[in-house]
Amino acid sequence: MTQTIQKQIINEIQNFDTIIIHRHANPDPDALGSQGGLQHLLKTSFPEKKIYVVGEEVEGLTFLNRMDKISEEMYHDALVIVCDTANTKRISDSRYQKGKKLIKIDHHPNREPYGDLIWVDTEFSSASEMIAELALHNQDVFNISKDAARLLFAGIIGDTGRFLYNNTTQQTMKYTGELLAYEFSPQDIYNELYKASRQVARLQGSVLLNHEVTNQGVAYFKVTDEVMKEFDVNQVEAANLVSTLSNIEGNKVWVFFIQYSEEIRVRIRSKQIVINEVAYQFNGGGHPLASGATVQNWEEALKLIEALNKLIE
Repeated sequence: MTQTIQKQIINEIQNFDTIIIHRHANPDPDALGSQGGLQHLLKTSFPEKKIYVVGEEVEGLTFLNRMDKISEEMYHDALVIVCDTANTKRISDSRYQKGKKLIKIDHHPNREPYGDLIWVDTEFSSASEMIAELALHNQDVFNISKDAARLLFAGIIGDTGRFLYNNTTQQTMKYTGELLAYEFSPQDIYNELYKASRQVARLQGSVLLNHEVTNQGVAYFKVTDEVMKEFDVNQVEAANLVSTLSNIEGNKVWVFFIQYSEEIRVRIRSKQIVINEVAYQFNGGGHPLASGATVQNWEEALKLIEALNKLIE
């Protein structure tokens, strides 16, 4: 099945002169790694084609890849590929609908099977690992560049937590090892991904001191507008601290609420308890142990915490 869908994707890539690659809004390393890794893979393999990546840029992650600014006209007769995005609501840049054909490549549960061609496989650690397999298993078609390998590596370590999460498999390590042959610097990636400003470090201390925990073992922290102003951090910087609560004894599930202008976005994590069904109840979804959701106010945020409490009881 995987070989068949990969061949179909390759066939579509070969048939189009213009290819535009999207990913989800508020991108993480896997979103940028799979999107950018595919871009560089296609640029090297098909230099005659026009390959673009679109979406908003996030401060702190621009070292991975920069986005292209393109007109709506570019979508005419273009192939659009969306990476690492479970549902259409989360796709960055709504123009993805304007292409001639749409391909979905994702490792999240396929709750919304959008697109003309869909490659979804939850056995992969990341969308970047999926692109890595596409490249490594089809080297008669693709020329893997140093830039492509670097981006795919960054995406994999981002979604596996530097290989510490239980989504890391023997296959993950095999593909990562093969990517290392392309002589980029893993140390440079680690240094950029995991460095923290003094402001973020201070906020991390506040998270440890001031988070709340329910009797059932649900730990949570509210990143309000006031908190971000006090510590001089943005939403992306704050959201990246969700793992701060992961190794505290007694925490069965940990949650970060991040306030935006019109909504509150939620990151939910767990080591053993399956939490994505609760995420689905609150306008979200994701993996069994790592999900996201959206609530409209702090009252609804507490309802989400209560739903997690009931899940544990």
